[in-house]
Parts: sequence; C-alpha cells; structure tokens
Amino acid sequence: MKIAYLQFYPSVVAEFKQLAPSNSSPVERQDYLPIMLSSLGYTDHDAQIHSSPEGASFSVCSMEEALKGRTLFDQAWPLRWKLPSVAALGQNLRPDRFQNFKRTVLALPLDSSMAMRTRLTWEQEKYLRNYFGEKKFCLLYKASVQEFAGQNLLYKCQDQGPTMVVVYSEKYVIGVYLQEGFQENKVSTTLFTIQETGLSPCALGPCLPLSLFRYEETSDFFILLDKKTVTISSEIRKVLRLPSLSGDTFIQECEAFRCDELLDERKTRGIVGLCSNLLDALRNYKPYGDLVHQTRILLLGPIGAGKSSFVNSVKSVFKGSITHQASVGCDRNGISDKYRTYSIMSKNDSGPLPFVLCDSLGLSENEGLHTDDICHILKGHTPDRYQFDFRKPITPNHPNYIHDPLLKDRIHCVVFVFDINSFNQLSCELVAKIKQIRRDLIKHGILHLALLTHVDSLTWITKGDLLDIYSCNPVKVKLGVFHRLFGFALSDILVVSNYDSEWQLDPVKNMLILSALKEILYTANGFLEDLPLNK
Repeated sequence: MKIAYLQFYPSVVAEFKQLAPSNSSPVERQDYLPIMLSSLGYTDHDAQIHSSPEGASFSVCSMEEALKGRTLFDQAWPLRWKLPSVAALGQNLRPDRFQNFKRTVLALPLDSSMAMRTRLTWEQEKYLRNYFGEKKFCLLYKASVQEFAGQNLLYKCQDQGPTMVVVYSEKYVIGVYLQEGFQENKVSTTLFTIQETGLSPCALGPCLPLSLFRYEETSDFFILLDKKTVTISSEIRKVLRLPSLSGDTFIQECEAFRCDELLDERKTRGIVGLCSNLLDALRNYKPYGDLVHQTRILLLGPIGAGKSSFVNSVKSVFKGSITHQASVGCDRNGISDKYRTYSIMSKNDSGPLPFVLCDSLGLSENEGLHTDDICHILKGHTPDRYQFDFRKPITPNHPNYIHDPLLKDRIHCVVFVFDINSFNQLSCELVAKIKQIRRDLIKHGILHLALLTHVDSLTWITKGDLLDIYSCNPVKVKLGVFHRLFGFALSDILVVSNYDSEWQLDPVKNMLILSALKEILYTANGFLEDLPLNK
C-alpha cells in the first residue's frame, strides 16, 4: 500500500497538538494527533508521526483513498490545516498520479494565506496601502502553487469582496484592483505598476472582471495565465510609466489578494475597549505603598521635541476632548520657559488623578535648561511656575524656593522626550549633555525612560501600523539607532503620536498614549519601591 505523506513545519504540528481539549486527561496532549486520526477511521499504522531534525510528518491514507477523495482534509476542515506548500502533499506519489492529486487538493478549503508567501516586499505593500487605503492583503491564490490557470484564480477569488491581482514580470510588478471584487457585474477597476519611484495608477473605470483574464481583441489590458502573459496597450503603458514594448509581457508569477479593511468596525471596537480598560487602570493607579498621593513625572528633552504636546495629549485623552492647556511652540526656542506641574483631571471631574506631569524648558547646547536646575527639580526645590534663566539656575535666595522638600515634592521618574524624526540630527554637544544627565540620574538611582514622539509622521508609517507600532520595520530601525546613540535599553524606549493639530480624539492614538503612560507610572512605582525605609 502506497502512503501519501504530509510534511509539516514543527510549529504547525505543535499548533495541532494544542487543539487537544484541556480536559483530555489521562490522554497526553502530545498523543492527541494519532488518536484524532484513528477516530477518523485510520489505523495506527496510518497515524504514525515521524519526527526528524528537519521537521515532522505523518502518514494520512493510501494513494487510492486520496484519489477517491477520502482524505483527512475533507473530514478535518474545522482544524484549519496550515501547510507549507501544496507540492508537499504528493511527495511520495508516482509522477503520473501527482497532477491528479494536486487537482484534488486544489479544491480543498486550505488556509492558503498561511500556506503561501507573497512576493510583495514590505515597501511595495506600503505603496499599495498609501494609495488604496488601510488594507490588509490576504493571499488567496498563487499561480506557482495552484497552477497558472484562470479557472483556479476565479475559483479562489469569487465573492471575496475587494480583490487585487498582481503579476510579476522580470522587471516590473503590474496589478489590477477590483473595488467590488470578482462578480458578474461591472466593477470599478484600477490598474497600477509598482517601481522604485512608487506606484503609478491608471483608472479603467467599470469593467467586467472576467474580461481582464481572457483574450479580447479590442481590450487595452488582459492577463492570460495559461500562456503566462499580460497584454497592455501603448496608451495604458504610457500612463503606467512602462516602456513601449511590442508584443506581450511574460510573467513569472501571479498572486491574488482579498483586500480587507485594516481598521474595520470590529477592530475599532476592540481598540476602543482596550483604551477603556487602560483608562480604568490608570484612574485606579496608586503610587507604591501610598508613599505619596501623586507620582511626579519630569519631562526632559530637546527644544521642540514634544514635551508640552505630550502633556496636552494625556490631558485630552482623560478629558475626552482636545485640550491645549500647556503652551506649544514650533520655533527653535520653543515655548515652555517656566517649570509647570500639570495635574490630570478625569472626565467626570472627580478630582485630580494620582500623577503629575512636570514640564520644563527644553535642552540645548548653550541655552535651554541649566543642568543645575535639573538637580534642583529632581530634589523638589523648584516651585511651580518658576521662570527659568538659562544663564543661572535657581538659588535658595529665590522667594519661592522650597528649602525642605518632602518626598511628594521630588521627581519619581524622568522621561526624555525626543522627536523620532530628528533625534539623530542633534549636535554632538547636546548628545553628550543628555548622556551626562543620564549618568547623573543613574548615580542618584532615579529611573528614566525615553519617549519618541511624532511616530505617525515617520516615513512609510500609516495609521494601520500604529496598531502594532513596535513591529514596524522603520520603527525598529529607529529604535536601534536611538539605542546605539543614547544607550537606552530597547525596552525603555516608548513611542507615541501626540495630538498636535487634530480637533477630535482618535482611539489608535489614545491607545499609544495610554500604553506609554502606563509604562511610565510602573517605572515610577519601581523607584518608590526601591527607596530606603528612612526616606
């Protein structure tokens, strides 16, 4: 009896084992796979798992059973198998039977988006999102895996909603976007090419999706998958910025994607719910050990980095509407020339929340906040609304100088604020100054973090990226550069998008602001927890 083997990545086998019910005792979870196969009518011999350093495989059924359609896939579809490739399914079949086996598999509802990888690069997907909006591209069809056949493409894409088909030639990426997807009626259609300079669109207007994948003598554009060619008229080529070419363009690959809204109603509700939970947690926050009524957070950073904007953003989120209590400036000298302590009020006016944000004059090479003033602020000597003078720091002779500060007057956490787009353009003198301030903080045991603002204006970043901002390549690159320049641990670097010019709150921005604030307050509690008992 010939056996058809399925090859799986170890992670897939591990995921399958997790499907075992948690109450399946005394059956061990790692034994659940052969037991499940046996329950589907396969013998112990058929259900053996074979492990190797390269991965894992197990036998499913005889070749004859597979060709008759009695396969594991038909009976176990709810398990949503995620396979590395269709080719792996017929590894041990004779070549003359392999094509039939592939056709059988093509009709099975596999989770193709996990089984296949797109050829689109990260930058190319960014071009597409910037033009077509915040979309998630779910791979439905890949010709090199599921054959260069128009009927296979149509079968996979029918009634999937907005759909994009992309073909790859030796030099170019050419695509067609169907706004209403594959259907019998005419749909809004846009052609495009992606080159190093960006995306070049060409609106075709309403057309029948099927007409784009069959030969029509009068058509300006059509793809013939069985011939592996794409035909484009000279007029369309000019709009798409493609070179004039006589004859058809041969394609190496074709992929089709379902284009889902990245921020659909369900995800938006989830983000709103997460923000609500964060707000509740921060309203109920208590400084460690009730040592103080309010945690004091000092914001330091270069002039124009976004310190005052962060104060306004936090106040806006808790108030439920945009506020501009802290003055914000955009000139090179900034606006904040006084030491200000801002209590945060909740939306229901139930009193100030248990933390205070302290804003200060920006840092610069020669002017800006005096380093001795920083020491006075940290120790609690500096009063609210103190007018800074970059030439000289506050002295005990100042009429409002706090001579005997208590723990509640001191700073419990320092946050260095930088513009993520320009921190690497700071002068060597200012970088050295900031590093010296960090060394002084470490010497005195004061915990500190870095907060990078304006992440939404970073090149290649779209609103959808803010949902998982720390996983985005441009952000990871920036964090790495910042880490090497200033020495902050990567886990101590936070990113936010402040409210600068908006008139309405945005739940995604709220999520970033509240998440950063939560980490800041946890860090402040770490400082309070580490204080000597006699403090």
